[in-house]
Amino acid sequence: MKKYEVVKEHKDFDEIIEKGKYIKSKNFVIYNKDSKNDFPRFGIAVGKKVGNAVTRNKLKRQFRMLLTTNKNLFSNNKDYIIIVKRSSLMSSYQDLDIELKKIMENR
Repeated sequence: MKKYEVVKEHKDFDEIIEKGKYIKSKNFVIYNKDSKNDFPRFGIAVGKKVGNAVTRNKLKRQFRMLLTTNKNLFSNNKDYIIIVKRSSLMSSYQDLDIELKKIMENR
């Protein structure tokens, strides 16, 4: 992901989560909201209950790679927030990839 494709502001996270639509999955929740940009923007949130910093950063790296490889599944002019659940620790990268593809194609 490029820097301009990242949602970093806390107020942007809150706005997307409060006013946006969401899709739930076994391992994550994807919130989305329309934006003015001509490209999708992504934010990844992993709570402290998931694990220590090493574990949370590993999950964020995995999800960044998933988003980079599957960027074509996401529509432009939207902002996305992915909230990672604890159950994703037990899933492999391939399982997360399949789940993301399935959930985005069936939305």
